[in-house]
This record gives sequence, structure tokens and C-alpha cells, in this order.
Amino acid sequence: MIELQDKKVLVIDDDQTLQKLMEYALLQEGAKVAIASDGSEGLHKFYTDEPDLIILDIMMPHMDGRETCRHIRQYSKVPIVMLTAMGQDVDVVQALDNGVDDYVTKPFTVNVLLARIRAVLRRSDNVSSAEPFCTYSDDYLSIDLKHRRILTNGKPIKLTATEHRLLAYLLENAGQVLTFKQILENVWGWEYQDNIDYVHVYISHLRRKLEETPKKPRYFLTEHGLGYRFDGKFRLGSS
Repeated sequence: MIELQDKKVLVIDDDQTLQKLMEYALLQEGAKVAIASDGSEGLHKFYTDEPDLIILDIMMPHMDGRETCRHIRQYSKVPIVMLTAMGQDVDVVQALDNGVDDYVTKPFTVNVLLARIRAVLRRSDNVSSAEPFCTYSDDYLSIDLKHRRILTNGKPIKLTATEHRLLAYLLENAGQVLTFKQILENVWGWEYQDNIDYVHVYISHLRRKLEETPKKPRYFLTEHGLGYRFDGKFRLGSS
């Protein structure tokens, strides 16, 4: 189990009652906690405190969670767990599109929040050791996982940490149909095996960034009702 001892956690939420609840729970786990009541204050503490993880409320005055997340993602891949009272699919997709690593729907229990935090930190801590060092290259797409170098038409492409983990898993199993459950367990963790939306959203991200024609994918193919596979005609190597 990932320990929170001495991890620096920044909580950005305008609800003082919830602030105190999360601060108490995190301090009990040994974490170091900083609190901000809106996005502007949260950005200031993000720059000064350099947290290991951010808990970010989506609805706040002055600067909401979406805008705050976009600013943070311009400079950092720090894990972000977003809190939302909305819970609708479109809001979840928007949160993931904005670069959050996970979300928790209000109301939630402390145990659920802590479990999601540990899962996000575990993925962050294991991102380099868990990935294969294979490569792929054709006339359009070039992938070097070891050096995190990805090109389309010779131009470098930036991926988020989650996008990179998903690409690595698909590439490692090129040509094989990977079920939603397999993808969720290997990219996100066993706790996420029922969250199929994560897979759809991040496959869409990879298609948008890496496919020449995202609506007619060449690499990231859908196996309807089952999952996805990477079809690279097996021009694979290892580094």
C-alpha cells in the first residue's frame, strides 16, 4: 500500500467544512497539508509548496477547478484528484480532458478519497518502472517509450503521464485485443475496473494526438463490446 507519510498534499476547495475534514484525514495518514480556498490562492501555493498531489474542487469562485487545472498542466504533471458534485458523464469527461488523474463525486467518504489518492500516487510512482522499452516506427508515427520520444510526421508530440501509460500498454500488446477490464487494471489499477469511461476518454486523446485522421483510426482500433487494440502491422522493436 502506498504510504502518505510526508507526502505534500495541496487541497484547493472553498468549502471550509470539507477542508477541515480532508486536512484531518490526511494529517492522520502522516501527510503534510496545505489549504487554499480558491483557484488563485491554489496556484500560488502550487508554485511555492511544490506538492506531491493536489485535491481540486471543480466549483469555486473567481477561478474554478477546470481553469486552475489547465494552468497547472501547463507547468506540471503533478497528480490531481478533482472533487465534483455533478457526477454526470459530460462533467467527468471534461475533468479528464482537462488533465485530472482521477475524480471523486460528492458526497464521498474519507476512505474512498484516501483510496483514490493512494491509487493515483501508486501510478505516479510506478510509471517508469512498469513500462516496456519497446519502439515502433512507420512512415507517419514513431514511438520510443524508453526515451519518451513520440513523433508524428517528424514532429514531437507531448503526452500526459496517463496517456503515456496507456500507449505503453497497448504497444506492449500490439495486435492483441485488450478488454476494458484488462486496460483499466493495468493502466489505472484494479480499483477502476468498472470505470470504462476512463478508457474511452484516453483512447480518444491518443487518437486526437497520434492518428492522422482521428475519426478513421489506423492504430487505435475499437473492438466493439470488448475493448481496443493497437494495430501497427507489427513493425515493433526493443530498445
